[in-house]
Amino acid sequence: MGAILDDFARHWPIYVSIPLVAALIGYVTKLVAIRMMFQPLEFVGVKPVFGWQGIVPKRAARMAGIACDTMTQQLVKPADVIERLDAERVAKEIEKPLLAATEEIVRDVAGQYQSGLWEALPARVQRLVVHRVQAEAPRMVGAVLDAIKHDVDSVFDLKDMVVTSLVKDKALLNRIFQEAGRKEFQFIARSGIVFGGLIGIIQMVAWVLFKIPLIMPLFGLFTGWFTDWLALKMIFHPKQPVRYFGLFEWQGLFLKRRAEVSEAYGELIAKEIITPRNVIEAVLRGPLSDKVLGMIQRQVDEELSRQTSVAKPLVVMAVGSRRYQEMKAVIAEKIMDRLPETMRYLEDYAEDAMDIRNLLVRKMKELDADEFEGLLRPAFQQDEWILITTGAVLGFAVGELQVLVLEHFAA
Repeated sequence: MGAILDDFARHWPIYVSIPLVAALIGYVTKLVAIRMMFQPLEFVGVKPVFGWQGIVPKRAARMAGIACDTMTQQLVKPADVIERLDAERVAKEIEKPLLAATEEIVRDVAGQYQSGLWEALPARVQRLVVHRVQAEAPRMVGAVLDAIKHDVDSVFDLKDMVVTSLVKDKALLNRIFQEAGRKEFQFIARSGIVFGGLIGIIQMVAWVLFKIPLIMPLFGLFTGWFTDWLALKMIFHPKQPVRYFGLFEWQGLFLKRRAEVSEAYGELIAKEIITPRNVIEAVLRGPLSDKVLGMIQRQVDEELSRQTSVAKPLVVMAVGSRRYQEMKAVIAEKIMDRLPETMRYLEDYAEDAMDIRNLLVRKMKELDADEFEGLLRPAFQQDEWILITTGAVLGFAVGELQVLVLEHFAA
């Protein structure tokens, strides 16, 4: 024992560095693991084996699907988004830009289908056609919106809109998990210092007593693996507060701060994904847009048939009945093309009316512990073993370096 104490007295700065290095191993392996979850966005290296792509971006479609399932099945339904919009208010908000768009559309299509015909018509007849379509345009928008609200599931695929947005923008998908788990990721990194340091003290004692070279890399491997595993456990477990040894109480960090997470998550989703612009775009150009186009075509058909009774015979005589029907269809398409632009005037009203942020926050606070855990847990579950293994390998490598340093100074 005297020889051991004498050795420690002579080399104590080197021995004290062992727990410090272990703490560093714990911290660095956590930072690397977190970065590997999200970066790089695209594969870097030589496919298929030599290289890396962040776990979340690599599994973008699956991650987006999981996030979307939670979002659309438990938090917000298509009807929650659409039914909050008032048809009359929508029409009023976009009336001016819609009138300008309607005139341009009617004149453009009429001139396109019969070169010279539109110009040959008396100005009074041109104005009649334009003004009558314009007069009914706001009501037409309101009617279309009412029709959508009565059959919202057939014309608005909320899940497709969310998944498409997230798969297309992998950085946004990363942000969802990073924003929801911001403090959890900080905890993982900082916990590596504490846990690594504690294990390092045991490692130091073992080296001082036995001086077996294999001790250092094995402890490094254990430090990298165990601290990763323990930090992940502490984020999600236990789901309810539990007192340990009668000394301290712990609840999974993510679940403990669910109110704060709900606020951040709701804010991000409302500002980046379920926005008025994205909803309008999804309805007008998404996979179910043909049904919306059919609604608009029927409205245009009714208005042109009813309101252009004076001009209609002249047009049909010049272009033929079939061409006249085609012209009405093109007018509908043109209106549809311009609606996203005119709807931008609606966004402030729609954002207030839809109130997606507060809806999400309220619904998230109503989730049980298992459902709430599902918001963030998928980011860790996918290839979690790779992250833990990486920490272990890095720890082993640093342990080998420690052996070289210790043997050098001991000599």
